[in-house]
Amino acid sequence: MKKEVLELWPELDWIKDEGLREKTAKTWEIALERSVLTAGDLNIIPFTLLCGPNLKVTFMDHKRSVVHIARDAGNKMNDMYHGELPVNMDVLISGAILADVGKLLEYVLDANGKAVQGTYGKYLRHPFSGVSLAEECGVPAEVCHIIATHAGEGNLVKRTTEAFVVHHADFMTFEPFRERLIV
Repeated sequence: MKKEVLELWPELDWIKDEGLREKTAKTWEIALERSVLTAGDLNIIPFTLLCGPNLKVTFMDHKRSVVHIARDAGNKMNDMYHGELPVNMDVLISGAILADVGKLLEYVLDANGKAVQGTYGKYLRHPFSGVSLAEECGVPAEVCHIIATHAGEGNLVKRTTEAFVVHHADFMTFEPFRERLIV
């Protein structure tokens, strides 16, 4: 694994399956290679383009919080539901780490060096490009399902338990920012 991906994602160590860990990291490596953004940019740019220029929460702040919240929720579900709603933690963590990897292909830099949505992103939102990147790296279908269904597009299909957890971890840490702007 490349050092820059390991620095971005220390949570990769939480994935016990070495093969899945490698495929998850490789997906990020390829996304960074194809993106105009650097690993350093991800620790500076706002996590969403919808909340204005003064948002202090960075892309990586948001992404890593989603992974932590999803992991904590999955662990509690495994601990308290007597095996009746089992959560595959490797699938959950990999899916949470990869949910927004496609955003790296959505962005371009404007004349001032600010990250904005490019033409590619207008036509192919990150759930689609994220699945494409992940499949290229051999990421299994149950993880690609999480990438595909974590956003609004996923409201049209049945989600796995792991996909529900990531979806809600993502939206509970996004919607309050969006709603706050409307009020």
